[in-house]
Amino acid sequence: MQGNRVFVIGLGLIGGSLALAIKKQHPSSVIVGYDVNREQADLAASLGVIDEQASRIEEGAETADFVIIAAPVLKAEEVIEHLLSCSFKDGAIITDVGSTKHEIMKKAERFHDNDVTFIGGHPLAGSHKTGVAAANAHLFENAFYVLITNGFALQEATAQLKCLLSGTKATFIEMSSEEHDRIVGAISHFPHIVAAGLVHHLANMDTERFDVRDLAAGGFRDITRIASASPAMWHDVLIHNRSVLLDLMEKWQAEMAEVKAMIENVDSQQIFAYFENAKQYRDMLPQRKKGALPPLFDLYVDVPDYPGIIAKVTDLIARAGISITNIGIIEMREDIIGVLRMSFRSDEDREHAEEVLNEQNYKTYLAD
Repeated sequence: MQGNRVFVIGLGLIGGSLALAIKKQHPSSVIVGYDVNREQADLAASLGVIDEQASRIEEGAETADFVIIAAPVLKAEEVIEHLLSCSFKDGAIITDVGSTKHEIMKKAERFHDNDVTFIGGHPLAGSHKTGVAAANAHLFENAFYVLITNGFALQEATAQLKCLLSGTKATFIEMSSEEHDRIVGAISHFPHIVAAGLVHHLANMDTERFDVRDLAAGGFRDITRIASASPAMWHDVLIHNRSVLLDLMEKWQAEMAEVKAMIENVDSQQIFAYFENAKQYRDMLPQRKKGALPPLFDLYVDVPDYPGIIAKVTDLIARAGISITNIGIIEMREDIIGVLRMSFRSDEDREHAEEVLNEQNYKTYLAD
């Protein structure tokens, strides 16, 4: 990996974080960046995320050993069309980071006629923050990173890409594009639809006496947090993965019909079994792995209500050198112990904060 030129197209959170991870592991590599938003590219250069800027895609592509397309899926398709007319070095490897893979891989098959290897990629990690200013070399640490070859890429090229991306400290998994879209559709894409649907359902609930948004500020806000994701991105995802999602929606409607029948029939045994089986399966999900949905690193603190208590707690955290990404008072606390909720960038930061507060006799809780 000595002296490789890596061309990153799209300098947002994902593209910037990949650039930082590559640079950290392979300091002799030269990271060249391009973004349609020139201000983002300038910011990436000023922050040291990239070493050089390319004014055009062709300029960066023709000298690159690796090309990373870090753009949403529909934009990635446009970039692929553009790249198909570019000249490349012999043995160049191209990858993307899109959350749907089948259509991308079909379009990218044409690269292999020109001795260029395309390997689909999807790092299953993200953040509520966007833009290159939020880029973080540790963003993908311990997360799954899916690679898609569909039988075209040689093992040597796949090994080279894994080596380039080794600084992410991610766990690489290889699968087909069809497999990827079906699995990610179920664990990420469809839940976003459900979350958005729940929000619409609440928004349409008219009441003159209360603003239901105030009452939804606790658990409802947590379980629907992914509905705050980029509308443009999810528009693209739903179009790209529509066949998988339509199948999932049909199955979901059938399942909800069964639940409706249980309630109508007051089938006590089935209702209990429904929630019991869901609890058992959910409790077996790994707690410390990063999956297709970004995890929450929340810590709940039981504090008395008196002036200055929040400042006192946050001062303890700050003195320990821990960054808090969000903080709030929980008014609707069914199934939640602790009035103060603090969010952190990582599980390590949360554990450190828990230790600091426990040493000062504050009671803290995690929401499993």
